[in-house]
Amino acid sequence: MKNNKPKEYNKEYTTIWSFPERGNWATHNPNYRGNFAPQIARNVIEMYSEEGDLILDSMVGAGTTLIEAKLLHRNAIGIDINPQAIDLTKKALKFEYKTKSKQEALVGDTRDLSHFSDNYFDLILTHPPYLNIVKYSKGEIKEDLSNIGSVTKFMIEIEKVANELFRVLKPNHFCAILIGDTRKGQHYVPLSHYVLGRFLKVGFALKEEIIKSQHNCVYSRRWEWKAKKYKFYLIMHEHLFVFRKPFKNENLSRIRWSLQNKQF
Repeated sequence: MKNNKPKEYNKEYTTIWSFPERGNWATHNPNYRGNFAPQIARNVIEMYSEEGDLILDSMVGAGTTLIEAKLLHRNAIGIDINPQAIDLTKKALKFEYKTKSKQEALVGDTRDLSHFSDNYFDLILTHPPYLNIVKYSKGEIKEDLSNIGSVTKFMIEIEKVANELFRVLKPNHFCAILIGDTRKGQHYVPLSHYVLGRFLKVGFALKEEIIKSQHNCVYSRRWEWKAKKYKFYLIMHEHLFVFRKPFKNENLSRIRWSLQNKQF
């Protein structure tokens, strides 16, 4: 049986994060492709929330955020459009741990959180798909963001996500998004920067940009011969954007720039 407490874990205090050894405490399982390391969830939760707070992961996957919420005595709701992901999350939460906090996993669409009122959550932490690099529902759920291959269409949907996350987050609280980039036709597609633009557009202010190194990327390594042949570098990093929801009518002129004429 796994220990519920990490044996080797250090809080991060810089904007470069690297976890060569993925955390494997509690019921964390690396087999769900694309889920983030529990060290990410733990660092974000400890930095930006308090015990008893309510956390949302609106694309919960296999439940990493909710597992850490339980261990850190935070209440949490996890949502995913894929029922199989919700089943995995519910199973992952079935471990004994003394806490008064509650975690709940629900099937739903992050673009429609209408069952939650405005200013409802204390913290949001989630990990969107990177276009259709990994098709989590294998094309069976057409509304699944991971079935979208077009950057333009993906950004339209991401803006819907950003709007809903902005609405349900309490003012002066934080929304953390882990997102990576990709390539098309051997050229770099800065997906993370496009996502950043959409979140700024709906009203968020950028608190932090953290660069997270990737390790043990089996699928990326398969492209090494092509990278050498066609002269491009393998992408081995992701971006963790931490956004803050400003107070109503807060003056952001010192920290923002106009996005009115920018299209991402």
